[in-house]
Amino acid sequence: MDLRRLSISKPASLFYPITRPITGVTFTFQRRHDPPPPPSLQPPTPPQPPNPGLLNWISSVLSNPSLDSSKCESLIPLLSPHQFDHLFYSISRKHVEIAIALSELNNASQPALGIQALDMLVHVYCTQFKNLGFGYAVEVFENFTDQGVFPSLKTCNFLLSALVKANELEKSYHVFEVMSRGVSPGVYLFTTAINAFCKGERVDDAIALFSKMERIGIAPNVVTYNSVIHGLCKSRRLEEAFKFKEKMVENNVSPSLITYSVLINDLIKQEMFYVANCVFKEMRSRGFVPNEVLYNRLIDGYCTMGNIDEALKIKDDMVSNGVTPNSVTLNSLLQGLCKNNQFEHAEQFLDKMLASGLSINQDVTYSVIHWLCTKSRFDSALNFTTEMLVRNFRPSDSLLTTLLLGLCKHVKNLEAIELWFRLSEKGFAANTATSNALIHGLCENGGVEEVVRLLEAMLERGLTLDKISYNTLILSCKKARVAEGFKLREKMSKQGIDPDINSYNMLLYGLCSIDKVDDAVKLWVECESHGLVANVCTYEVMIEGYCKAGRIKDAELLFSKLLSKKVEPTSIVYNTLISAYCIDGNTIEALGLFHDMKNKGIRPTYASYFSLIQRLCNIGNVENAKELIDDMRMNDLLPNVACYAEVIHGYYKLGKMDQARSVCLEMSSYDIQPNKIIYKVMIDGYCKLGKMEQRNILQCEMAKKGFAVT
Repeated sequence: MDLRRLSISKPASLFYPITRPITGVTFTFQRRHDPPPPPSLQPPTPPQPPNPGLLNWISSVLSNPSLDSSKCESLIPLLSPHQFDHLFYSISRKHVEIAIALSELNNASQPALGIQALDMLVHVYCTQFKNLGFGYAVEVFENFTDQGVFPSLKTCNFLLSALVKANELEKSYHVFEVMSRGVSPGVYLFTTAINAFCKGERVDDAIALFSKMERIGIAPNVVTYNSVIHGLCKSRRLEEAFKFKEKMVENNVSPSLITYSVLINDLIKQEMFYVANCVFKEMRSRGFVPNEVLYNRLIDGYCTMGNIDEALKIKDDMVSNGVTPNSVTLNSLLQGLCKNNQFEHAEQFLDKMLASGLSINQDVTYSVIHWLCTKSRFDSALNFTTEMLVRNFRPSDSLLTTLLLGLCKHVKNLEAIELWFRLSEKGFAANTATSNALIHGLCENGGVEEVVRLLEAMLERGLTLDKISYNTLILSCKKARVAEGFKLREKMSKQGIDPDINSYNMLLYGLCSIDKVDDAVKLWVECESHGLVANVCTYEVMIEGYCKAGRIKDAELLFSKLLSKKVEPTSIVYNTLISAYCIDGNTIEALGLFHDMKNKGIRPTYASYFSLIQRLCNIGNVENAKELIDDMRMNDLLPNVACYAEVIHGYYKLGKMDQARSVCLEMSSYDIQPNKIIYKVMIDGYCKLGKMEQRNILQCEMAKKGFAVT
């Protein structure tokens, strides 16, 4: 065999430097089936490379065309495990040739030498070359076993355990089968093989091997039982798992903390919480203190099923046993509290977690912040959001939009602006929709000048204005600052953003609000020239503008145009015209529109009824006005005190105080209390009729309700 190409060279960079001895390899000959000696309590000595003379000798031996087994036999005792490792760095790719060469050392007179060589090779390939996989180790193992040479039991344990830990399950099944031909497995080897079968979801094979153990007189230990129980639980064979637990007790093998943990964990997965609690109590009665993993699993299980009270009890038990709740514990409880809508308690938990520097679940934290926003507790919501930013967590766009709008709504403009810029500084720039929410909120507070100044700084930070941004700004100018609204439209166009129908509607509203209806008409013509189609809001604005200017005929024509264009009119359009007709004294047209809107399925609003009630009472048609109040209630609209006041005043003017008193009593029956004006009208009406007793009764009522009697 030509090994001249195996001369010693610098170790390849593929491998890591050896910094520890090969565990489990001994150099004292021992019988193959002897139990492994206890591990040495002495710390390992640092690795020493072979001296140059020894390296030259090794190179000479391995480079010889014909390998001299006697020289190899002389070499092996001179090599420490570290030196052996060092040597193999440079020749690892020739593992098969090395294995064949070293297997030749085995002879009848000294069989242990071949076993020793195999043990060394297996350990080297399992530890120093594991980044290449375990193929080398298995090939070497098979090369020796094909010649009837098997590793020591200790190395068998080591090899099989290494394969199972690396999840090389198919290799482990094959290796165990081969091992069983030449080595008598002990409880450790059997247990490792059983664990491999369970990991590979071959639970029936694991149970068969367990039975074989018992047949040949090897008593399974607690680890063996735990492996089978775990495998059964993973396969959802819970009943069999409990039978194995009973069996281990019958065989005087005490269940361990792992035994109970495995069973409880699977019971929780299957939502069998009552049984899980019973097993937990049994475990505690045997003196076991659950670790934080088991406690957390129980707490999370109860939180998932919504039993937050039981979860909190488990947490208290955890603390009483000296186990400190960690971030996993508290996040589970936090999620459970949110799931049960116990947000106040969740807020307290979150506050403690943040103060303790614990890691937090982002989604649950955002749920708490959102709840705080719904409760208008924007200061607390902002504090938690700031903490999230400190931890480099970015809140969702929807949450940021809600928070910024809420801060502005509660006139916390400065806080909202600071949050926007803090997001930018953290690299979490708010999107355009969120920025628009801030602009809208600031504009609603009347700070248009402030917004314009702010926009310059925001644009420097990368803000991109869109159509909604400009429309929001134009909206804020639609009443008192119409000229600025038109300037914004020009700037919008220069930015390459075409104004839409909403932009024009707001400008139309601004012009109509300052009685420039003719200018509004011109703007509408311009709008149509740009190919924009008027929507119902356009008609609402213009009809209101005409009615406000007393140009009802123009409003009627526009209403007819709306219908001809197949635009569906809204209650706003009808209410505007009904009110205008009532003010103009055209009761018939007003009532006609009222019935028309009902026939078209457009539900009348409070404004629809009030305009008509007021008009009918003014012309003395109080009975019809009273019928409208009854009609309101039939249409699930609750008449308010103003509607009743108009009817009472109508009866007063007709001198019908009994009917007025009846309406007063009806009001009270619906828990609508007369106001001071109604009392004065009623008292004045009774005085005019000379009914002083009724006047006195009403004055007493008035005084009891805290109104000043004059």
